[in-house]
Amino acid sequence: MIKKFIDKLLSKTSDTLGRKKPKFGKRVDIPATVHGIDPNLVDERAINVVRTLHEAGFEAYVVGGAVRDLLVGLRPKDFDVATNATPEQVKGLFRRAFIIGRRFRIVHVVYGRGREHEVIEVSTFRAYLDNAAAEQVAGNEKTSRNELAGMKHAVDSTGRVLRDNVWGPQEEDAVRRDFTINAMYYDPQTQVVVDYHNGFKDVKNRVIRMIGDPATRYREDPVRIIRAVRFAAKLSPLGFALEAKTSAPLIKSQELLADVPQSRMFDEMLKLLQTGHSLASIAQLKKLGMARGIYPLLDVVVERAEQPFVAAALKDTDRRVGEGKPVAPSFLLACVLWADVRDGWARRQQQGQHAHPALMEAIDEVFHSRIGDVSGGGKLAGDMREIWVMQPRFEKRVGSTPFGMVEQPRFRAAFDFMRLRSDIGEVEEVLADWWQEFSMASDSLRQDMVDAVREEQQKRQRAPRVHRAPRVEPAVGGNATLPTPETADSTDLSPQADSGAPRKRRRRRRTGAAKGAGEATDGGGGQDSGT
Repeated sequence: MIKKFIDKLLSKTSDTLGRKKPKFGKRVDIPATVHGIDPNLVDERAINVVRTLHEAGFEAYVVGGAVRDLLVGLRPKDFDVATNATPEQVKGLFRRAFIIGRRFRIVHVVYGRGREHEVIEVSTFRAYLDNAAAEQVAGNEKTSRNELAGMKHAVDSTGRVLRDNVWGPQEEDAVRRDFTINAMYYDPQTQVVVDYHNGFKDVKNRVIRMIGDPATRYREDPVRIIRAVRFAAKLSPLGFALEAKTSAPLIKSQELLADVPQSRMFDEMLKLLQTGHSLASIAQLKKLGMARGIYPLLDVVVERAEQPFVAAALKDTDRRVGEGKPVAPSFLLACVLWADVRDGWARRQQQGQHAHPALMEAIDEVFHSRIGDVSGGGKLAGDMREIWVMQPRFEKRVGSTPFGMVEQPRFRAAFDFMRLRSDIGEVEEVLADWWQEFSMASDSLRQDMVDAVREEQQKRQRAPRVHRAPRVEPAVGGNATLPTPETADSTDLSPQADSGAPRKRRRRRRTGAAKGAGEATDGGGGQDSGT
């Protein structure tokens, strides 16, 4: 045992000596007169974080994709800050700051509350560490959690970094970043851009280039494979393209994604689909030959992207992001998986199950087969369930159902879902128009709309009365022919029928309760259907 440990240690030492020290790059300060960044595009909260750190005696810069976007004249949606302050030091400077993460410890500085809150992510400059010299574990982040406790730099057997929390200077932090265009630092106070790896030149030439050897960098963190696709999709309208050396190892490295925790893969999939470039991301995956094999649920999205309903949902998501409107992953995933739910629901009803339990079973089956444990029991899953369960209820437009529907927290998402269904002809457009008007109407107008639907249904269901001729009594024998079931409703069966006296016809009256019951079932078809 001791011999193996010594051999392993000597092997690491010889490997480290034989390796060339990476090129940290030469610092280049680019002034505002050269880079041309518009300071008005910089978020005031990011400026405040940088200023606070400066005033406390630390270095601080806006970093990463925000700098890249600023250089091409875009207003970044997210701002990250890099500093030489440790996470504990950063946390101590802000009233609402939280240290998160195990693999990379960072600080979230929160501004605002509720849905309007904004997060500035603050990371500490990281030191360059040769992974050959890192501590190694046999399992992954989940199976080796106890072993990883206390480790600052650790990798698994494939070389994937599991812990990376050793701080260092800015030049080493720059070489740790993935792409040259994401490895620049911007000081909003001096308006200087700091560049170590010709990122500014690559922005001007519209090149997406990996820092260092691409295959090695993908092995260190396989999620960089997905990031490469995402950046290529996002920046392609501006003329950016992956450098040949950067794209060459992508397909071969794709198998490394199997060792990435499912929760992280799920989050990366959502980033591909919800940053306003979902259609471009899917096109990029197909172009690179990576349409399958990254993540099972993503495979389903790519496979169904050309179906009218899913294509409409992807297009609508991109539009909302472009307009600065919020998007919910539950809505998009509910659209992608609706075909499975709908078909499973119909199959169960054909087998004799009632509508509601059949729908619930179909939903459970979809979560089990398509999503698994990643979020099957969380808020995202709950929102998806509500969207699906509300679909048959849109068919019910009488009674109290419509009034209760518009008060549901997920009504708007469920309505938008139904509107997309009407756009492709799955439900009648008049139904979507009715609910649109109902949701915006006053209480009195809503009642009028419900009454109008009820009257229309009653007219359609009211069949004409058939007047039957009286039966002829026999002339001999004195015994009357008993009424058939068809005439039982209108014939007097009292003993006086044998006396030869004229028959008295009785009118049957519907009670108030019967009338109410009749109105309650005007929808016919079932508990969740209406017109």
